[in-house]
Amino acid sequence: MFTGQLPLIPPGTGTTGGTPKGPSVVALGGGHGLSGSLSALRLLTTDLTAVVTVADDGGSSGRLRKDFGVVPPGDLRMALAALCDDTDWGRTWRDVMQHRFRSPTGMSGLENHALGNLLIVTLWELLGDVVDGLRWAGALLGARGEVLPMSRTPLMIEGDVEVAAAGAHGGTPRRETIRGQAACAVAGRLEEVRLVPDDAPACPEALSAIELADWVVLGPGSWYTSVLPHLLLPQMREALCATPARRCITMNLTMDTKETTGMSAADHLRALQRVAPGFTADAVIADEATVADRAEFERVAAELGAEVHFDRVRSSGHRPIHDPLRLAGAYHEVFTGGGAPQGGR
Repeated sequence: MFTGQLPLIPPGTGTTGGTPKGPSVVALGGGHGLSGSLSALRLLTTDLTAVVTVADDGGSSGRLRKDFGVVPPGDLRMALAALCDDTDWGRTWRDVMQHRFRSPTGMSGLENHALGNLLIVTLWELLGDVVDGLRWAGALLGARGEVLPMSRTPLMIEGDVEVAAAGAHGGTPRRETIRGQAACAVAGRLEEVRLVPDDAPACPEALSAIELADWVVLGPGSWYTSVLPHLLLPQMREALCATPARRCITMNLTMDTKETTGMSAADHLRALQRVAPGFTADAVIADEATVADRAEFERVAAELGAEVHFDRVRSSGHRPIHDPLRLAGAYHEVFTGGGAPQGGR
């Protein structure tokens, strides 16, 4: 009989099948990009931690964030689904978590809510803690790893875009500030992004995982709204710069998105340099079909201390998504043959 309280940590949290195997890996990002890297990394290790951005303000997550004052659960849910146990139990609960309500009229209060978002928020209300709730949700799915928020504080992203001057004869372009992740994602090329509040504390469990990891993987994902936020949060940036772990950047398969219009692959790396001048990397994984100027890309990667690993990691379908097996192969090559860490780490 439920007594109104749950134990702080559910039994069997973290991994299935006994002692974790493989390197200790922390993957950072959000949304579909992080799900893609987790789907590959879970094939290599069970000692896996996902650290997820918490700035989403659209869709089901945005509504729950607004109504309950919680961190947006959607990207956290997607990371949990990517780590579900590969059994009928795990896959069934993954599908339950991902299920979205659709009413015939489209007028229901549950319209477009993901059941997993509601379940996660329920656990947060019962337990009173974001991390404990995610651990219980992970236990339900038999998650092969742990999912953590980058902060327990709901964050907002602000971005600046250049807007052409009005009038037939043009004029001096002006900068306009776009607020909210959903708006920034479709605003056009972002010149600069910020987090609000800019001094929110990072999740202590995430900082600890980064410090103890063998490898930290950043990307793929929406560059300005899912990847860069991890380097914009001061405590997270300091942890990523100071960790003795090796660092791997996973590039997107499409460079010219709505928020990165006109940017090359090298420009993506330069964006990392701008927001975190002290950040270095050991390896960059890129699909050579997405890099137009390999020499420039390798030069900018070298400025970060990184060696570029070109590999075919794209799925054979028409959509620009990473193939889990191919990406896992690329990670395996980097993890086992990367040599000594750069910069004396």
